[in-house]
Amino acid sequence: MFGRLLILFIVVPLVELWLLLRIGSRLGPGPTIALVIVTGTLGAALSRRQGVQTWHAIQNEMRQGRAPGAMLVDALLIFVAGLLLITPGVLTDVVGFAFLLPPCRAVIRKRLRESMHVQVSGFTPPGAAPGAPPQRDDVIDAEFTRRTDDE
Repeated sequence: MFGRLLILFIVVPLVELWLLLRIGSRLGPGPTIALVIVTGTLGAALSRRQGVQTWHAIQNEMRQGRAPGAMLVDALLIFVAGLLLITPGVLTDVVGFAFLLPPCRAVIRKRLRESMHVQVSGFTPPGAAPGAPPQRDDVIDAEFTRRTDDE
């Protein structure tokens, strides 16, 4: 976990800075700043539009009595895309725009599901033997006998 946070807060900004400096040295400061502003504005507008569409689809599914599981994940990914797109930088913009593409979201959603399944299926409660069936504290083990009117 620490390694991921280190990458997120140190390595990614350094790569972003390096990319912006490289682009700035080729295009100049004005076009580079314009690129950051345009991608941020366009990304915010696209993520808002897709977010509203997904919200309406979620409401539709719920009205029909279905669980909107995949759409909720899509909504989260669109939200993350919006955050990435308003963050100045080229790398975050590329990842953010990828999150806005439905085929990319489907792949990410599938990987998230697989990752969560592995984490949940490998879970062993504290004090339980690995591979043993789960024990529940909220279940009372009891036997019942049918009572007849003769008794």
